[in-house]
Amino acid sequence: MKILILGAGAWGTALATSAAQRHAVSLWARDPQQAAAMQSERENTRYLPGVRLPPSLQVLSAAASELPRWCAGFDLAVIATPVAGLRGLLLLLRDCAAPVAWLCKGFEAPVSGGFGLLGHEVCAAVAPRLRAGALSGPSFAQEVARGQPTALVAASGDAAVRDALVEAFHCASVRVYANDDLPGVEVAGAVKNVLAIATGLCDGLELGLNARAALITRGLAEMNRLGLALGARADTFMGLSGLGDLVLTATGDLSRNRRVGLLLAAGKTLQQAVDSLGHVAEGVYCARTVVQRAAHLGVDMPISRAVVELLDGKLQPKQAVAALMGREATSER
Repeated sequence: MKILILGAGAWGTALATSAAQRHAVSLWARDPQQAAAMQSERENTRYLPGVRLPPSLQVLSAAASELPRWCAGFDLAVIATPVAGLRGLLLLLRDCAAPVAWLCKGFEAPVSGGFGLLGHEVCAAVAPRLRAGALSGPSFAQEVARGQPTALVAASGDAAVRDALVEAFHCASVRVYANDDLPGVEVAGAVKNVLAIATGLCDGLELGLNARAALITRGLAEMNRLGLALGARADTFMGLSGLGDLVLTATGDLSRNRRVGLLLAAGKTLQQAVDSLGHVAEGVYCARTVVQRAAHLGVDMPISRAVVELLDGKLQPKQAVAALMGREATSER
């Protein structure tokens, strides 16, 4: 199988490293200097240091305008950029005959006063003929690259896309489960990043394990409400891309979004927290869009709303906790 992965960040490099053990994989880096360094040094020193690239993995760079021509020679194209880069690459690949999937999790920033879109909604707008989907689930790039056990979800309404993703990435260390609920998988991937910031804040303030459990559980309820309003199935949120990814991102020490919450609790400004990461924390950029989309649909998401007010500087960490604990009593369901 010939696979093209577009984006040489940590996650794109990790998947390329894993898949290259079994398939012919080409990894595209937008920066020619980064591509040349990775090809010669056999390591992504910027985003995934300490992980050796397989000899068979080709690291390439060319103008983005060349990608439509390149895509014709591959069986699967995977977009491994942040959400902000998804629309442009989907537009370039809109006539690609091979299945196309993306790894990014989150809502696109709103355009022209509208509301932000999920990946599959962006695809429907700019590349409606593509056979497309998403690869998601609880996964840290470092662990996948090192061959540690991981389970992922291949999500698409098109069985051919799901099958291609399973063939590409299912192996001894990575189990890939198929799921046809693409909206549900994408909502889960977006909201869990916002909730991880809240959980990091909770742990940074040393509120205790009771508080952490309550936050994750009620956060899952928020995720479910928004997902149902966007046409998802409830059972998706109890699976790998929902509960699984939420637990990982909210509690794992490798989580950048959790780290943002910890740093805010320690008194750092948002800019200081983001600057210290060295990578993108998608929850910071899509939290406001999550809350705006929920408001448009009439969905109540108090935890996510508190995160936005915290990020905007309208609430201090302890005030955000007080606002959530001071809400009126209500039924769990």
